[in-house]
Amino acid sequence: MSQYRSCLPLLDPDRLFLASGGLETSLVFHEGIDLPHFASFTLLKDDAGTVLIEQHFDRLGALARDRETGLMLSTPTWRANRDWGRKLGYSERALDEANRLAVDLLLRQRAKWQTPKTPVVISGTIGPRGDGYQADMRMSVDAARDYHRTQIETFAATQADLAGGNTLTYIDEAIGMALAARACAMPIFLSFTVETDGRLPSGETLRDAIERTDAETGSYASFFMINCAHPTHFKSTLQAGGDWVQRIRGLRANASRRSHAELNEALKLDDGDPIDLGEQYKELDGFFQRPMSIVGGCCGTDVRHVEQICRAIQRMGHA
Repeated sequence: MSQYRSCLPLLDPDRLFLASGGLETSLVFHEGIDLPHFASFTLLKDDAGTVLIEQHFDRLGALARDRETGLMLSTPTWRANRDWGRKLGYSERALDEANRLAVDLLLRQRAKWQTPKTPVVISGTIGPRGDGYQADMRMSVDAARDYHRTQIETFAATQADLAGGNTLTYIDEAIGMALAARACAMPIFLSFTVETDGRLPSGETLRDAIERTDAETGSYASFFMINCAHPTHFKSTLQAGGDWVQRIRGLRANASRRSHAELNEALKLDDGDPIDLGEQYKELDGFFQRPMSIVGGCCGTDVRHVEQICRAIQRMGHA
């Protein structure tokens, strides 16, 4: 049974949790690994690939213990759903096994790094059915619920503490994920990505995404996050304020200020400025009535960025 599923420490406003940096971009650009379809879960097929992923989380675990923060570990299963699995040659049974192996890896990480001052929460990562940068293939709410339920059911049968829907580009898919999680009695958070104008790739506003998802699911999501965009892309959106902003508990931003289209074409990693990114987070934290609970990075970031983000937030007096 999950250690924290019935009482998520991620909801404690007095504790800071660190989340991972950009696993896939680190593997591709720093380790020189070829990741077909950006699917890091494929590395779990052998010991050498598993070690690479363990080393990524070891660096984050060591930082969390050193800074005396909590730690949210997310499985490397962003692409481990049916359509992407088929492209990668995985049967449904093999996908189920890959998702379970990913949770087992993080359970070993929890045993290694957890202390009374560093609680470790395990999130089962769910990615979009489509690209993650575009909203060109959309499902209805019902179709999204049915599509994502298989992966959520797998996580619900493991010791994962919650599921996390990441890089969501339109509202109906987020609603479907939340409804599937509710049917499985599995806690879930939902994380939207936005373009340089602060809107979802679908053109929908972040406010509408959160308010409509809550309205159609009975506010089932434990919280919302933003990921895969630079803070300058959504700063003015958060600055406008409103009750919906307070449903956001964390950020995993890109290091680069480039648009998704520019990043898609980039042949060289844009890892930005870790110190500047930390200062950007500190400024955004001021828009929330309570401090952000979860901070980490997305594309182009690694443990250097997460450390600077952590230091900037802790300088503000976060517990």
